[in-house]
Amino acid sequence: MPKAKRPDLTRGDLWRNARLARLRAVVRPERAILGIDLASEKQAAVLSDHEPTTLAKAMFPGTPWVIDEILDWALPLAERAGFAGLVVACEPTGHRWKPLLERCRARGTELVCVNPMLVARAREAEDFTKDRADFSDATLIARLAPERRCHVPYLAEGLWSRLRHLGARRNQLLVQATVARQGLRDLLECYWPALLAAATKPMGSATLRAVLSVSTGPRVIAAMDERAFASAVSGELPRWGARRCSRRVLRAAFAAARAPGGVTSEVPAAAERAGFALSDWHRALCGLHDVEVRMVEVMEALGLAELVTTIDGLSVVGAAAILAETGDPSRFGSPRTWVKHAGLAPRANESGNFRGQTKTSGRGRPALRTAAWRATWGLLPHNAVFRARYEHLQHRSDNPLNDGKARAALGAALLRQLFVVVTTRAAWSADIASGRREVAPRAA
Repeated sequence: MPKAKRPDLTRGDLWRNARLARLRAVVRPERAILGIDLASEKQAAVLSDHEPTTLAKAMFPGTPWVIDEILDWALPLAERAGFAGLVVACEPTGHRWKPLLERCRARGTELVCVNPMLVARAREAEDFTKDRADFSDATLIARLAPERRCHVPYLAEGLWSRLRHLGARRNQLLVQATVARQGLRDLLECYWPALLAAATKPMGSATLRAVLSVSTGPRVIAAMDERAFASAVSGELPRWGARRCSRRVLRAAFAAARAPGGVTSEVPAAAERAGFALSDWHRALCGLHDVEVRMVEVMEALGLAELVTTIDGLSVVGAAAILAETGDPSRFGSPRTWVKHAGLAPRANESGNFRGQTKTSGRGRPALRTAAWRATWGLLPHNAVFRARYEHLQHRSDNPLNDGKARAALGAALLRQLFVVVTTRAAWSADIASGRREVAPRAA
């Protein structure tokens, strides 16, 4: 009987082996495990060995900055139990793990993080229930760390840290701007629907925004002289970043003020509320512009501003939004790891002769997926390679994709190509991206 051929190790196998080797160097058998369940006002700490047998546990009142007190309590206990030091393990929830990393680094103690999803699954596997408590969660964290079901946390520093915080602020402002814009449109549909017909894309028209800046009340505008109204609108245009007024929209808006339609009884109150929404929208857009200018400054300081724009259709801000969610991409092993980090990697669904439908994993950073998806909207009109790929995915005979799935595939492709551009500092090439020319091997 012929022997089965041993398959060669894949890059994924080699990457996992290297990752386990790094974790073995941190989570050593001679070090005790200190599992901490983080909370805002109290910290549950459980000291255990690698079996894991619980050696001690205690509750510490205070914020995560009480980590020094926890270490002072745990280190003597670990030494008396025959261990030469500690490894601290916690969940990377919110910002609370950062004080632990700061103080552990200062004291020469290693810190590893256990994914909250693993803790949730282990909690249910413990006794087939979803019971949760501070000490039991700390015990589960201490149990998962010796199994190497953890990772060494990454904390962005310097310019990368600034870019991450600017990216978080940009996401907040985008939400605020979208909420204010949609709220304003909903109000106009109720009390002034005729105004929405004044422009093809009413909420994208700078002239229409200037009209609303003059007054959100149709009765106020209807009482104005048409020439005075035009002058007032022209004065408001710079506030929305425009210089020239659309005469067609202006005339249509003035006519809409005389015949607004909508619910008459709602007009005074809804117009007042629309004014608040307009102010919120303008404030969010101004803040968004300021943050994006700062993000471009960071990209220039990193030496990436000009490089990322070699990808046709990708703006500096679009690339900065992606990099803000990942930090320095050189810490990842490969472009595929980046895609997996975004949750855009295909999820296998096969067993034996069964071949199920392949979907994206959906795991990872949702904001990174969103940033990559938003970037595809600029790529398609200006990048022939991505446009051809999009059309192929939608019209191929075998498993054609709809618009959303095709854009997800383009987002994954963009991440892979942007990873190579940033890590190798090589300009994007349409020939390489389209497969017309092979990539030169990296220097050893």
